[in-house]
Amino acid sequence: MADFKLYLPTLLKHEGGYVNHPNDPGGETKYGISKRSYPKEDIKNMTMEKAGHIYYMDYWVPMQCDKFNSQSVAEIIFDHCVNAGMRSAVCILQKCAGAVVDGHLGPKTIAAVNNAIPAVLFALIKAERLAYYQNLVDGRPTLQVFINGWHNRVNSFIFTS
Repeated sequence: MADFKLYLPTLLKHEGGYVNHPNDPGGETKYGISKRSYPKEDIKNMTMEKAGHIYYMDYWVPMQCDKFNSQSVAEIIFDHCVNAGMRSAVCILQKCAGAVVDGHLGPKTIAAVNNAIPAVLFALIKAERLAYYQNLVDGRPTLQVFINGWHNRVNSFIFTS
């Protein structure tokens, strides 16, 4: 089963430190935790421990990543959940695993994920994520400034297990 603690250091590295980019729809952000999503948090003084707790409780647990047999699949889809939201991540996961695409993560989706060939599922998710970001930029050209970073992030994932 996948383990959140194995991926957290990589996630925090991807998300980086404090940023307040004018084109970022999340606004003020630290470790990927945005003021838009967490208006009551002191973003500038956010600790890694606090960010890890938020990621675990608000993303990993709802995505049920601990139920996935493949650590690599859990990491690449969890990362998309963090970066693009749970519904987007679930829909990509369902599409790639051959489950009904309804945006709701349940036992049938988890079974489809765990019955898939992990390396194939991982590659499909990776390709869908790249397409997702291109579609995002096509619809909102002001986000073009982020496309190389998004592609680099997705391409940094290597299937291991």
